Amino acid sequence: MTVRFLADEDLDAGIIQGLLRVAPQADILDVKSTGLRGTPDPEILAIAAREGRIVLTHDRNTMTAHAVDRLTAGLMMPGLFVISQRAELGDVIDSLLLVWSASAANEWDGRFVFVPIR
Repeated sequence: MTVRFLADEDLDAGIIQGLLRVAPQADILDVKSTGLRGTPDPEILAIAAREGRIVLTHDRNTMTAHAVDRLTAGLMMPGLFVISQRAELGDVIDSLLLVWSASAANEWDGRFVFVPIR
């Protein structure tokens, strides 16, 4: 299955725009543009699980804690990518592009990844 993303509400829009600029066919659901603003983190993770999407977030505290809760409860989590707000935009986009183009979605199941990937 192809990697698909779900961008959390706090994710820098430049990351989404940059990735789509170099890979317009990438499948990224953006919470800000889909009527999901204000949706609690556990529900974002549930939506991502139902749709097989890796969550992209800057929130390394609460989103990570909720993801651990899901895994502890035996629930599906297609992956959580925590993106450093201090990282260079190009490095983040390159990392996401590499994941999208060179891996299968199930490779990230239950994993926490810090982006940019080194």
